[in-house]
Amino acid sequence: MGRGALTQSTSTEDINALAKGGRTNILGFILRLAARLPFLFIAGRAYGPDIVGRYAIAVLVIEVAALIATLGLKRGLAQALASTERPHAHVVWDAVTVAAIASLIASAVLIAFPQAMYPNSQVIGFERLLPLVVLAVAVSDVTLAALAYRHNIAASVTARAIVEPWTISIAAWGFSFVSARDGLMYAYVLSMLAALAASVVPFVREYGLPRGWRPRLSDIAALARRNAPLAGADAIEWGTRNVDRFILALLFAPSVVGIYYMAQQVASIPQRLKSSFDPILAPVVTKSLADNDRKSVAKQVRQVGFWIVSAQAACLVVFAIPAEGVMGLIGPEFVVGAGAMCILLVAEVLASTGAVCETALIYIVRHRNLMISVAVLLLQITLSFVFVFVARAEGWSEPVQAAGPALALAVSLTIGSAVKAILLRRTLAAPVVSIRPSFFVAIGAAGLVGSAFMSLPRHYEWAELSIGMPAILVTFLYVIIKFGFGPEDKALFRKMPAGGAALPNGE
Repeated sequence: MGRGALTQSTSTEDINALAKGGRTNILGFILRLAARLPFLFIAGRAYGPDIVGRYAIAVLVIEVAALIATLGLKRGLAQALASTERPHAHVVWDAVTVAAIASLIASAVLIAFPQAMYPNSQVIGFERLLPLVVLAVAVSDVTLAALAYRHNIAASVTARAIVEPWTISIAAWGFSFVSARDGLMYAYVLSMLAALAASVVPFVREYGLPRGWRPRLSDIAALARRNAPLAGADAIEWGTRNVDRFILALLFAPSVVGIYYMAQQVASIPQRLKSSFDPILAPVVTKSLADNDRKSVAKQVRQVGFWIVSAQAACLVVFAIPAEGVMGLIGPEFVVGAGAMCILLVAEVLASTGAVCETALIYIVRHRNLMISVAVLLLQITLSFVFVFVARAEGWSEPVQAAGPALALAVSLTIGSAVKAILLRRTLAAPVVSIRPSFFVAIGAAGLVGSAFMSLPRHYEWAELSIGMPAILVTFLYVIIKFGFGPEDKALFRKMPAGGAALPNGE
């Protein structure tokens, strides 16, 4: 077999691997969406904006601590496994140990300084111990990353798309009868513990208990040091998506934060689809880089990028057109957040290209990627304060002022996305963005259908959500799949031969 045929075969296998993982992740995305919406409804109706705002800030701090505690292993573990001669079980248990130690350190810091979680309210009772859940979040992330290397994406779907969201939805409803103040916190802790169990059980089945394993402190230290840029990139990306909430907590009452948080939760649904592709894209990219096949990396980024931006655009038209109705479902007090939600949905579409490019950049030019991410974050923070203070100086309403951080996010992410796409294109010497006219046609067609439903008489408002949203989605998908999807795109919907895309496990 010639070299060209071999390369073509390998490229096809990689696309098949991405398609297989993509199908699983789309299923998980749908399941997570089905579970997340009840939580938003329950939280908004049973607890109200003030309690939701308080919960939003506490979870914000917990999640950033957990992210830092993984030390970049969510994406760096695939590279570590691909380049080691040690038994993979030993390497993954080293990674779990690293995450556990870092989690305990982060928990201790937050327990000592609990006001970081509650900057605009008093710390009461057991709330000081909430940071202990950092351990559950970080260990769950690392074990799921280890399973993803073996192409076990189903475990991630089970833990993140079924167990975690359904647990928090059901628990939030149950605890609302116990404590209207702390019920959301209790539900969050319970959901994280349930997700941990759903992650660790398949992890142990896949890799086994660490027989003959002795933690190598030098290896653990080297692993943590090597993954520092990855950890930084993860933290910066997460901060970019969440610093707006923290800024709002400094400038507005908890109720404003709660309304914005709900808008953010709806708008971030498509972003979760992108993050769910990371575990399957990372092993394929690292494999191609190990083979020094940069053209394949560019092709993989283009392929996944088009899938993700299409899915995010679908969410944009589905949720943004009937925005007030969507926010009204959560509660009448949350309707004022419709504008912020629309801006955030647009930001997700504009940022998707850079987010996918970063999956390759962190393995090729990680330090330059980190510098770009830091610059984008600093720009976002600066613009957030500028937009809010300008709105206040002009005497605009509080909802308009509170939308300032959302606008800052959209502007900064768009700039960052363009810069990262250009950098990756130059690094790989191949195009990394797939722009197709059918994409814009699909948005336009869906927009026309949505406008028709929005123009219905007032007594037909019920049809806007119950019939209008499905009609908008079907229109978008029909146009984009019929006129925009090529053979490789349609691999996303085909069942591939078993094992056809398996990566070597390195053992």
